[in-house]
Amino acid sequence: MNLFRNIILIFLIAFLNSCNSNSAKTESKELNIEFKESTDNFTEFEKELVIEILTDSEKEIRTLLPSLPKKIKVVMEIVDWDIDVVGGVTGRAETNTPPLVMIQVSNKFPGGIVSAIHAGLRSTIYHEFHHLSMGWAIKDNKYIPEIPVATVIEGLAEVFAEEYTKVVFEANQIPKDVNADNWVKEILELPKNANYQTWMFQHPDGRTSIGYRTGNYLVKQVMYNSSKTILELSSLSPSGLLALAGYSY
Repeated sequence: MNLFRNIILIFLIAFLNSCNSNSAKTESKELNIEFKESTDNFTEFEKELVIEILTDSEKEIRTLLPSLPKKIKVVMEIVDWDIDVVGGVTGRAETNTPPLVMIQVSNKFPGGIVSAIHAGLRSTIYHEFHHLSMGWAIKDNKYIPEIPVATVIEGLAEVFAEEYTKVVFEANQIPKDVNADNWVKEILELPKNANYQTWMFQHPDGRTSIGYRTGNYLVKQVMYNSSKTILELSSLSPSGLLALAGYSY
């Protein structure tokens, strides 16, 4: 009787361990996910959803971008920003050494945090991981962050995210009533010390995200005219891509 009880106990422990190991996905060995504590914290369900999306995305991106750093830290935080136009999620590649990406999820997005995670997280992580693969970050940047360079690199990251997540935000496209080539020429003629905030985020004339929108357009035009994929273009330098588009910089 004792032997039978022991056998049952062994099977029960094995079953519980199996359930615990499969109950929630954990980050991969290459990915360290941290949830920043604040007055508004992620629930356990939201954390599990974030971990699932980030780990799946990281595995997919590694197959596409061999230059992606081996170990990456992602810090998630909840903010009260109005970023509905990009799915309620935004981010930035903070440093390259060590690789660090900061992701902000808005609690003002319609439907709340979970809706924002579903709408914008995968696209944002594709965009920011593309930056890491190219060495583009706020600190330890491989490139001089002049506006034409930023335009090309942001365009590459945005098109990469669009191509592989199928998520497209109107806020990152040049308006249909605008001559896009004029925006390209305008950016290429800027002085080297042109204000980053003005041209990449908010221009005094009311335009927003000029660099992002123009880069998106430029990269897609080069893809169309050269028949090169976004992965092939991502191996070029910003000046090399501009040259392929017929511009010198």
